[in-house]
Amino acid sequence: MAVDPVTTAASNPWANAAATTKDADKAGLNYDSFLKLLIAQMKNQDPTDPMDASEQMSQLASFSQVEQTIQTNAHLRSMLQAEALTRAGDLVGKYVQSADDKVMGKVKEVEVYSDGVIVLTENNDKVLLQAGVVIADNPIVKTTPGDTAGGSTDGSGDDTTD
Repeated sequence: MAVDPVTTAASNPWANAAATTKDADKAGLNYDSFLKLLIAQMKNQDPTDPMDASEQMSQLASFSQVEQTIQTNAHLRSMLQAEALTRAGDLVGKYVQSADDKVMGKVKEVEVYSDGVIVLTENNDKVLLQAGVVIADNPIVKTTPGDTAGGSTDGSGDDTTD
C-alpha cells in the first residue's frame, strides 16, 4: 500500500498545491476491506495453530495508523492549497522579472495550476514562477552589464588627485 510522501510538496509549496486526487483512492483499502480480509483469514486459518488475538489487534492498529496517515496527508494537502492561494494573492500589485530577464512588469493576476504558478503582468506577459524570478515591492530597473552607478571605476572610491 503506497502513501505519497509529503516532502515533495513541502520542498516546493507551489507544486501540486491544486492536486485533486484522493489519497484514500490511492490506498485501495478501507475498514470494510480490512475486516473482510481479517474474517477470511480467520475462516481459513489452521485450527490446530490459530492466529493469536494480539497479532490480529496489531494488524488492526497498523491499518488504523495507515488510515490516519492518509487523512493527515489530505489535511496537509488542503493546507498547502490554501497557502499557495494566499501567496498567489499576495503577489498581485508587486513587480516581477522573469528568470531570463526578458519579461518585467507589475503583476495583474496570478494563475495557480497543479504543476506551478504563472504570473500575468499588466502587459499580459506571462512569467512562470521558478528559480531566478525576481519579485519586488517597487519597480525593477533593468541594468546593463558594466553599469557603474555613481562610483569610481578604479575601485579606490576616491576621485581626487594629489
